[in-house]
Amino acid sequence: MTPFVYTANPVRVLFGSDLLKTALAEELTRIDAKKPMILTTPEQESDGRKLAQYLRGVECSVFPGARMHTPVDTTLRAMDEVGRRETDCLVALGGGSTIGLAKAIALRTDLHQIAIPTTYAGSEATPILGETENGVKTTQSSARILPEVILYDVDLTLSLPPALSVTSGINAIAHAVEGLYSQQSNPIISLIAEEGIRALTSGLPRIVADPSDTEARSNALYGAWLCGTTLGAVGMAIHHKLCHALGGAFDLPHSQTHTVILPHALAYNAPYVIDALNRIERAIGTENAPLALYNLAKSLGAPTSLKELGMPREGLDRIVELTFKKQYWNPAPLEEARLRGLLLRAWEGAPPGTD
Repeated sequence: MTPFVYTANPVRVLFGSDLLKTALAEELTRIDAKKPMILTTPEQESDGRKLAQYLRGVECSVFPGARMHTPVDTTLRAMDEVGRRETDCLVALGGGSTIGLAKAIALRTDLHQIAIPTTYAGSEATPILGETENGVKTTQSSARILPEVILYDVDLTLSLPPALSVTSGINAIAHAVEGLYSQQSNPIISLIAEEGIRALTSGLPRIVADPSDTEARSNALYGAWLCGTTLGAVGMAIHHKLCHALGGAFDLPHSQTHTVILPHALAYNAPYVIDALNRIERAIGTENAPLALYNLAKSLGAPTSLKELGMPREGLDRIVELTFKKQYWNPAPLEEARLRGLLLRAWEGAPPGTD
């Protein structure tokens, strides 16, 4: 066996249904938190205030200002509220935007985090933070970023629209795909990643067919945890580099951008990652993994082109520039002509290719 290093991230995970009314209060008592702040996006503010009503004996506040790509100015506004209210614990209720804000605050304060995900993006299981400032998204990793507790309540995902269920789920699949060919890949993470891909690719079509299918929702949430765990344990490659560049420079929607880019990034790397391809194809139950992921997104009504997301064609040059300015490790060499071909196919919505 090839030598490897595996570091497990310390996180307490509670998984089930109908957890929220009791589990959050119990966790706050366990850590002796008296002044928690619930973070949400503006769209989920009412959910945050409802959650606050479940808590007794604590001085709970709500900050409903989380935004996509974790802009630094939003974090600084939230930090002012944290200081003014003497907050002693962060409760992130939502998807990657909200969990990202909690991470950004925790990085600066080391406050305890309780993540309550309502999508399948998997960010809650990682010690990774991407922040945006002046049109550039930068990523860093730190033990202070990792949430200490994750509450997975399947009931919270029942109202997640099928369209967002699909794109957030494929966003999570991207973590597992790149984890399989990561420079830090190892046997444990490969098992976790493959199972995460299997759980999500089998669950997402059932969710689209019946959004109230609790078993499918449970499988997808389980898969999201596994894929997030993969992202938190090993490094990523060109797929994540491109998505961060696109999101930071053009404010493209996060999970939809991952959905569009994933088949093309995998096709770019395909000749160099045969074992990863075999594992992905086994998890999905079909051949030609890049095309299978493209067809999955298309069959479930997800976007398949950057053009659909509002990306200007002339902006592709900027993404190439950003990619080469600060390069990630990648199994396939970064070649400008191939990279431009990848981005052009993704912009047009064409099937993935390897040339």
